[in-house]
Amino acid sequence: DGGGVGWEWGSGEAPDRGRAGWGPSGSGSGPGSNGGLGSGGELHPRTGRLVSLSACGRTARRQQPGQEFNHGLVLSREPLRDGRVFTVRIDRKVNSWSGSIEIGVTALDPSVLDFPSSATGLKGGSWVVSGCSVLRDGRSVLEEYGQDLDQLGEGDRVGVERTVAGELRLWVNGRDCGVAATGLPPRVWAVVDLYGKCTQITVLPPEPGFSPPTPIPTPPLEPLASTEDSALAEQGTSADEDFASMELSEVVSNTILSAYNGGLLNVNLSSPPAGEGLGSSGAATSPILTSNDALLFHEKCGTLIKLSNNNKTAERRRPLDEFNNGVVMTNRPLRDNEMFEVAEGLFLHLHSLLLPSIRIDKLVDKWSGSIEIGVTTHNPNSLEYPATMTNLQSGTIMMSGCGILTNGKGTRREYCEFSLDELQEGDHIGLTRKSNSALHFFINGIDQGVATPLTPPVVYGVVDLYGMAVKVTIVHNNNHSDRLRRNNAILRALSPEGALRRAAPAAQAEPERLLFHPNCGQKAAITHEGRTALRPHATDDFNHGVVLSSRALRDGEVFQVRIDKMVDKWAGSIEIGVTTHNPAYLQLPSTMTNLRSGTWMMTGNGVMHNGTTILDEYGHNLDRLKAGDTVGVVRREDGTLHFFVNGMTQGPAAWNVPPGVYAVVDLYGQAAQATIVDDVEVSPVPEPLPEGNNQVSPSSPSSGAGGSDLRFHQLHGSNAVITNGGRTALRHNCRSEFNDAIVISNRALRDGELFEIVIQKMVDRWSGSIEAGVTAIRPEDLEFPNTMTDIDYDTWMLSGTAIMQDGNTMRNNYGCDLDALGTGARIGMMRTAKGDLHYFINGQDQGAACSGLPPEVYAVVDLYGQCVQVSITNATGPMDNSLATSNTATEKSFPLHSPVAGVAHRFHSTCGKNVTLEEDGTRAVRAAGYAHGLVFSTKELRAEEVFEVKVEELDEKWAGSLRLGLTTLAPGEMGPGAGGSGPGLPPSLPELRTKTTWMVSSCEVRRDGQLQRMNYGRNLERLGVGSRVGVRRGADDTMHILVDGEDMGPAATGIAKNVWAVLDLYGPVRSVSIVSSTRLEESEGTQPPSPSSDTGSEGEEDDEGEEHGLGGQNEVGIIPTTLEFLENHGKNILLSNGNRTATRVASYNQGIVVINQPLVPQLLVQVRIDFLNRQWTSSLVLGVITCAPERLNFPASACALKRAAWLLRGRGVFHNGLKICEKFGPNLDTCPEGTIVGLRLDSSGGLHLHVNGVDQGVAVPDVPQPCHALVDLYGQCEQVTIVNPEPGAASGKSAGTQGDMEKADMVDGIKESVCWGPPPAASPLKSCEYHALCSRFRELLLLPEDYFMPPPKRSLCYCESCRKLRGDEAHRRRGEPPREYALPFGWCRFNLRVNPRLEAGTLTKKWHMAYHGSNVAAVRRVLDRGELGAGTASILSCRPLKGEPGVGFEEPGENCAPPREEQPPPVLLSPSLQYAGAETLASKVQFRDPKSQRTHQAQVAFQVCVRPGSYTPGPPSAALGEPPDPHFSPAELEWVTKEKGATLLYALLVRVE
Repeated sequence: DGGGVGWEWGSGEAPDRGRAGWGPSGSGSGPGSNGGLGSGGELHPRTGRLVSLSACGRTARRQQPGQEFNHGLVLSREPLRDGRVFTVRIDRKVNSWSGSIEIGVTALDPSVLDFPSSATGLKGGSWVVSGCSVLRDGRSVLEEYGQDLDQLGEGDRVGVERTVAGELRLWVNGRDCGVAATGLPPRVWAVVDLYGKCTQITVLPPEPGFSPPTPIPTPPLEPLASTEDSALAEQGTSADEDFASMELSEVVSNTILSAYNGGLLNVNLSSPPAGEGLGSSGAATSPILTSNDALLFHEKCGTLIKLSNNNKTAERRRPLDEFNNGVVMTNRPLRDNEMFEVAEGLFLHLHSLLLPSIRIDKLVDKWSGSIEIGVTTHNPNSLEYPATMTNLQSGTIMMSGCGILTNGKGTRREYCEFSLDELQEGDHIGLTRKSNSALHFFINGIDQGVATPLTPPVVYGVVDLYGMAVKVTIVHNNNHSDRLRRNNAILRALSPEGALRRAAPAAQAEPERLLFHPNCGQKAAITHEGRTALRPHATDDFNHGVVLSSRALRDGEVFQVRIDKMVDKWAGSIEIGVTTHNPAYLQLPSTMTNLRSGTWMMTGNGVMHNGTTILDEYGHNLDRLKAGDTVGVVRREDGTLHFFVNGMTQGPAAWNVPPGVYAVVDLYGQAAQATIVDDVEVSPVPEPLPEGNNQVSPSSPSSGAGGSDLRFHQLHGSNAVITNGGRTALRHNCRSEFNDAIVISNRALRDGELFEIVIQKMVDRWSGSIEAGVTAIRPEDLEFPNTMTDIDYDTWMLSGTAIMQDGNTMRNNYGCDLDALGTGARIGMMRTAKGDLHYFINGQDQGAACSGLPPEVYAVVDLYGQCVQVSITNATGPMDNSLATSNTATEKSFPLHSPVAGVAHRFHSTCGKNVTLEEDGTRAVRAAGYAHGLVFSTKELRAEEVFEVKVEELDEKWAGSLRLGLTTLAPGEMGPGAGGSGPGLPPSLPELRTKTTWMVSSCEVRRDGQLQRMNYGRNLERLGVGSRVGVRRGADDTMHILVDGEDMGPAATGIAKNVWAVLDLYGPVRSVSIVSSTRLEESEGTQPPSPSSDTGSEGEEDDEGEEHGLGGQNEVGIIPTTLEFLENHGKNILLSNGNRTATRVASYNQGIVVINQPLVPQLLVQVRIDFLNRQWTSSLVLGVITCAPERLNFPASACALKRAAWLLRGRGVFHNGLKICEKFGPNLDTCPEGTIVGLRLDSSGGLHLHVNGVDQGVAVPDVPQPCHALVDLYGQCEQVTIVNPEPGAASGKSAGTQGDMEKADMVDGIKESVCWGPPPAASPLKSCEYHALCSRFRELLLLPEDYFMPPPKRSLCYCESCRKLRGDEAHRRRGEPPREYALPFGWCRFNLRVNPRLEAGTLTKKWHMAYHGSNVAAVRRVLDRGELGAGTASILSCRPLKGEPGVGFEEPGENCAPPREEQPPPVLLSPSLQYAGAETLASKVQFRDPKSQRTHQAQVAFQVCVRPGSYTPGPPSAALGEPPDPHFSPAELEWVTKEKGATLLYALLVRVE
């Protein structure tokens, strides 16, 4: 054939699925010519201890594959023959382990070999391929070699060959992977290790290798270019017949790879110069890639980078301490369009196949941000590397996150769906510069498209190991096998056999049964013939449990699984959904919600699309399912996706889901095993409702949207995300971003067409909410601003109650208030044929908002402030004309005060110099300027009295807002000035600081001008003409602001008793008039609902009666017949004792229970803590919720409740997950067993905490009613029982000293001097972790027990919780004459035995009490001496003693003269342990807690009795930065005594940090 290499088929029959082997004619006969197995075709009878042989020694199986992963070593029976391939087929694999088959050769004779547990343990001349590494005698000599053996599946073939040149070659599925090692001895045996997942192999007939003794001459390329007429024709008729039985994909793959190894391929890595081509001999003149041309990392790199693996691996040192300085670059510039030119007429553009990519090897979780990759024109030899590559301001293009940065500035915010910050270890990243100068990035082999069209011609690759990214490796063949499999699938589908295979199932009567695909998550396994998926080690890991169906779902086909097994260790549970990704080629993520394309998942009770939540509160909460429950999913023919829970449909979850999706189950968290179930009855999926049907839940928008094609446009604000086929819009990072989330309709509205959305999610963090309207600006022409009201042309918006055109307010008090709408509310916009704009709230027309609109306007929605997510509803579309002309307006969603007849409130005559009072002092007008507009109420405000005004006139040329509040400044004190103005009044309210003043400006709360709080209530800058605003002083000393009758909640606490209302007519507000009265009248609609029929009065008598504990009839609430816990509770709760006892039976969370009856005013509802588990930290959480508990899906802990929830946890008060108060009451985390805790609502709606019957004060004022008491059995708290309600306690009769409290004792609603004590039989020390820790430290000191008092008087803890339990005061007086000392707060006291010769009782009463700082080394000697005095090793002594560690005193030398006798040094004492326990006086020592193994610091001190008159008080001698205890005079903070016997040891004190 002219020296060319042809192909011939072997005549023998190979056992590998009936396929013929094939090889080059120049290398000898095919594998069948041997006539049998012959030499080298059998395994040696001596094997690893778990191997059994069968099939005449050709098949090996590892026993106990589920329990053992090694001891599966087998060797060939005979040494290998040169040039022959020893091939085995993988018959069976399991998913229980990592790693797989390992193969190689060894010079060790199997007859005398002592078999190790694995092939990597072979020494004395052994070469083994493991994964994609080559090991010699157990040590790696080559990384990234060939194909990864761990990725091979059942049926794949792998072999080894020793060439005559002594080289080791690896063969995978008939493909030569090249030279793995050289210098092999002449006599070697084949080695196969059935390791990890590989459990059975079979030896195939030996095959000839493609490494003949003499090299094959390189053939001319011109004849091969016409192979259709020559090469295949030479094979003969038999070859043509056998070719039909081969898969075309395998022909292509084998041809490419085999020809490459045979020298038939010419790799053009650069375009040849013009005029150059092939030589006369046909050999290509383009250079061949050599090792010097391979892409590596440049030796010069970032300061923290360490290179290894021949500069293919880069790692950032100290990854937990540093997050940058990790830049690495390539050793040479990147080439353009690296291409293959292949013989046999095949031409494949595979430059992206062999271009190196970057594999992420290691990540850390400490930092934010991750790997960044790109190109730069800077030469690494001359570049001064920056800390991070995005700091480079020239010649650099980087991909960071999901965006593109050019020279450090963002040029494309959302380049692709994948974010580099979300990649995991093992993921691959690559890039290429094409010949057209376009730069493309690749993630896991997927081209992300053009990043930038213009890239400089000479660029270096650059990788920034930033943040989480720690280690990467250049992988030259990373996607080789994956790409070939993809090519095989495509070519197989195009082949005639593929068409027959696709047609075959259609001819079958029964559809293929749904099974799990064998390709599953790293921690998952498939059993029971593909019907069951499980996480075998579910208690060790909570993710990597993704499994997919083996085939795509048919339309209407339900995929349903039953949960077989669950574990209680983790949070979260099973997740189910569909994906467009084929499981055979999908690189499975750790959890399916991390996938950013083609995936819809139901997780918890929400639905996520491509990792983003599109529906909240959808259906049943999957986290509450138990073993035996079922979940399912179905895709309907109309593209809607429905989920099922226990056979019941949960409604449509997504729309426009493409056909051919695979079912996905994520065995996450608690879900450990699931099985596919067939023939289970499920409720029928409801058909789509007819057009205009309003019965659809507002939270579940219809797929059809009433038949309308209206969607959200793909162009939107930078913080907006469009999902659900364009029907849902949401603002991401909603707790850190409040604007830049404008969305617009995809086309202009038609006349009479309604565009309606439903609010699906809100947050409480911001003020303001959704804004909606229309614009004549096309989306393509709109430069999206921060908020739509910033547009100054062709835009009409509704913001709050204001109608705005081009950013200016046209009218106020429109029929609805968007700021008052909540979750589930529907908002619609429609342009009528007359050009009027109408708004619809929950289907009701609010009337014409404005007129004169142009004919083509687009609907626009601004997801601003509190509004986070909206969806288009099914009501969107054309409307009935009768609705279009309706002018009926709905009432506002909140009640309004009615103006009070016979106004009694007046403005004081003392006011700002620009203010004029009119209409008998009920109207105030600012006559000039924008400031000097202060006005006051004439009288002090009484408790619960509202001072309210109405805005009458605005001056739009000024900015700012009305300001109002309360002040202790009596207006008459200022004295009248000219025109009645006060001469001392400042120009604005923030400057009023002569007396304490609380005020609200815009949405800020200030005290004496200092900012106290932001984002309070509604923004007063949005007040319009007719808006009403008022201020109220609550009975609990709080200030409330009311806007249009709606209470914004407490703005400030600790308000003084005598305060006047104050207003500042500032900026746009020019005039106001009073609409309130001194009579405390309130419309019925504004009063909170109460179970009591008699609301009672709110006059002075109530205050007086409450103060003395003499409530009227209305103060005793209606006692329900029985209190018990609701059946709806956390999944780990077990109710007993008639539902009056709740027990958490598993884990540390999922323990929420709710009282079945709403809280009744003045009724104390209490529970007793029955059992605590010290295994956990934290404890019981108490609170109230105002939503219906019967239908509530409880989260794992009460802290996750984000709506209408007020909780008491530890010492904090939380509202909807945010802390609103610190250091309230005792620490609930330290309540011992037997403690009784309770909640009570007072007559004004304040929520009180009671502990052991003692009222701790108002925790939350103005709690909405009805509300239910909630208890979360969290952490240590495992069981509580309801205690009978006590109405007497509500009126103060059982509160002990509470009835004697004075109002002066109330500060911020908390009675400071009322501290609660433990129940009679409970000891607080029993549950105090701090006391236990201090006791363990004392035991480490090895002190004799006889020095200490016997229990129970041995110790007393003064930690914050314990001292509050006892109600200890901070200071006490003792002795004759009495002298004050401080209690040892923060320390633990261990009482010492007193010398029996002393009258201890008399001493402790007549002597003074003080403290003496010491150190650990001195404690034993002090106890042995029995008193403080000369020679005690104390750092409070005036001079250090020898032998004391760390005090700078050295032992005298051997020849030194003995020291002269000195007077004993004085002893220093202090009545304050803050001084005596300072670190300079009481040294710290480190120790390891024997229980927790954590390292702590400890201090010791002594509490002593001091004889009066034996000491001299004076100033502190130790150098301290500031006074340690301001309670004591500095002149008497330190006591000095020299008298022997003047002190008596009272207790040892320990403090641990």
